[in-house]
Amino acid sequence: MFDRLTLRIFAIFLITVAFFLAIIVIIPDFDARNLTYLSDQEKQTGIKLAKSIEHDLVKVPKNSFRWWMRFMVVMDNLQPAGQRLYIITPNDQIITSDTSNIDLIRNFSELINKTDTPAKKIYDANDIIGPFGITYNHEIYRLYIMQIASNPQSPFLDLIFDHPFLLLAVTMLASSPFLLWLAWSLAKPARRLKKAAEQVARGNFTQWPELEKFGSSEFKATGASFNHMLRELKRMQDIQQRLLSDISHELRTPLTRLQLAVALSKRKYGETKETERIELEGKKLDVMIGELLLLARQQHTNNESQIPYQINKLCKHLLDNATFEAEQLNKSFTLTSKLPEQWILCYPQALCSALENVIRNAFRYSYHLVEVNFKIINNQLLVTIDDDGHGVAENELTQIFRPFYRTCEARDRESGGTGLGLAIVANAVKQDNGEVYAEKSHLGGLRIVIKLPLYNKQ
Repeated sequence: MFDRLTLRIFAIFLITVAFFLAIIVIIPDFDARNLTYLSDQEKQTGIKLAKSIEHDLVKVPKNSFRWWMRFMVVMDNLQPAGQRLYIITPNDQIITSDTSNIDLIRNFSELINKTDTPAKKIYDANDIIGPFGITYNHEIYRLYIMQIASNPQSPFLDLIFDHPFLLLAVTMLASSPFLLWLAWSLAKPARRLKKAAEQVARGNFTQWPELEKFGSSEFKATGASFNHMLRELKRMQDIQQRLLSDISHELRTPLTRLQLAVALSKRKYGETKETERIELEGKKLDVMIGELLLLARQQHTNNESQIPYQINKLCKHLLDNATFEAEQLNKSFTLTSKLPEQWILCYPQALCSALENVIRNAFRYSYHLVEVNFKIINNQLLVTIDDDGHGVAENELTQIFRPFYRTCEARDRESGGTGLGLAIVANAVKQDNGEVYAEKSHLGGLRIVIKLPLYNKQ
């Protein structure tokens, strides 16, 4: 029954409200300033003192001149050390030599005035005890004793007990860790589900059996559905992989035959414009099939391991090759910054292939200049590749990373390629938790920007 999330939340809410109400009702009872009854020892000590005063008052005639002065003499003679005595007459007059605390005595006497049930109450740092009965002239007088409190309550507690809203605030603050723990435990299955969803977003379709074991029934049902979805995605991925593999085989077989037929035709009849065209289109089709399969393998099955790699060591060989290629193409290739020595977590082969692809695209479309720059900004590696070519229209900057997309300026296959190169680049950078985008270059052509998070190697 309590496996349902709705009932759990309702039960926790109800328990929490009941807890706060109980605290508000019960805690004031722990105020040390409340009226408390005396122990037998305290009661006997008070009665004994009252009897001693009563015994000496017999010598004081009633209605004699300043008879209350004699009361005070008797009280002072019998007053124990550290105590002050107060006697209240039947007509509520207070007899004492200490007039500074009369208001406290009067307040206490209003709370309790029966001599058969004496009590005690704390006022600031003092205890007031009483009343104890004294018989004088056939009338009952009440004796109250003030002494230093044995266990005075701290001023902070006095402040809390005197201000109910402050008491509520302190109670809520004290219960916050418990409530936070409850909230954390309720949200734990959701965090586990979020973590699983993030793994799926990265292309990891491994099932999470614990999603079906922990949490409320709603989370368990969601976990079961989530794992079912993963099984279906994995099945569809396998089907797609098989389909791509079959398509590759089926396309390459007639393509190989076509290329063989062209070669035989050129040997038998000589080279013609038609055979040249067929051979050129066959080569492009072969490249397109290869790039398409590479993109599919990148997206679904990466046999390479992701490892930490130092940036300067990763890119040095790549840039040396680019410098050599630029010389062969009679173009200017410039590295405008020193290679950083920080580390990144990456798939080295796929990332190098992506960078090489971007640089070769820059060579293909540039007129003369290509610049590469490496920077470290906000704990990220920023790589920019600029060329001085014709560039890309503003409205196509976000489209060029789509598979098979070619810009208006590159529609013909001789200059436009297959339209898969930048899609492969984007997928490789995404696998390394990076970002890639295009913008206008200061050289007049296109700038490709690659951002990758740095890796803290300790």
